[in-house]
Amino acid sequence: MAFMRTTQATLPKREITVEEFKAWLRRFDSDRDGRISKEELQQALRSLRAWSAWWKAREGMKAADVNRNGQIDKEEIEKLVDYANKHLHMKICA
Repeated sequence: MAFMRTTQATLPKREITVEEFKAWLRRFDSDRDGRISKEELQQALRSLRAWSAWWKAREGMKAADVNRNGQIDKEEIEKLVDYANKHLHMKICA
């Protein structure tokens, strides 16, 4: 018999608000700098058991990291929300 370990990091509902998405994403900000790196985004996607989390994290960074500093800043989070809605099959509403 196999047991699946569940984490609090998974999104609990099918539809969430932008604020709930941001709060969930902050759980993966391991260095607590207020920005999300590609590795932190990859960890977040892994918690959802997303296929090819490394590739989706890379694509998410391309879509959201407008200033190309390797981090998704607070100003860029809306771009990540758009990416998640369109490409990660998440339902994030205002």
